[in-house]
Amino acid sequence: MSLIGKEILPFKASAFNSGNGEFIEVSQENLKGQWSVVCFYPADFTFVCPTELGDLQDQYATLKDLGVEVYSVSTDTHFTHKAWHDHSDAISKLEYIMIGDPAQAISRNFDVLDEEAGLAQRGTFIIDPDGIVQAAEINADGIGRDASILVDKIKAAQYVRNNPGEVCPAKWKEGEETLKPSLDLVGKI
Repeated sequence: MSLIGKEILPFKASAFNSGNGEFIEVSQENLKGQWSVVCFYPADFTFVCPTELGDLQDQYATLKDLGVEVYSVSTDTHFTHKAWHDHSDAISKLEYIMIGDPAQAISRNFDVLDEEAGLAQRGTFIIDPDGIVQAAEINADGIGRDASILVDKIKAAQYVRNNPGEVCPAKWKEGEETLKPSLDLVGKI
């Protein structure tokens, strides 16, 4: 079942704020009031995961400029996130919040839990300020994600939200033409 257009389910979790080195509590309410990206990954101290989280950090300033907060989530604890942050060159550069999901509730809420392995799959979700999922991508374990694609997706989602009646075509970039669905366009694109 798709989560697109649905409100995120309630949760409460401990997290490591890698930006200031503190432990914090996070809930679904933290994901409301601004745009949010929630990036699930299987586990800390692994192989593909640090490349993805580092790539997400490379886009973090741009995402912040767009009014987006980033949250990474794995089924590890917030303590494990801190240990990884303290001992990995790639992860030590992170500035966003790393949520621990050892009870697997958040991963289950977002339908990315691999029940057999007890680990989250590689899922990325864009959530609007109302807490509604606007985009989702789930990759197999061996396929790393490209965070630069998030920037264009978020710009498109923000444009559509701010311009009712318009939609963004494939490969749309900020400033390019959009479409206004109507009977006149049927069969002409």
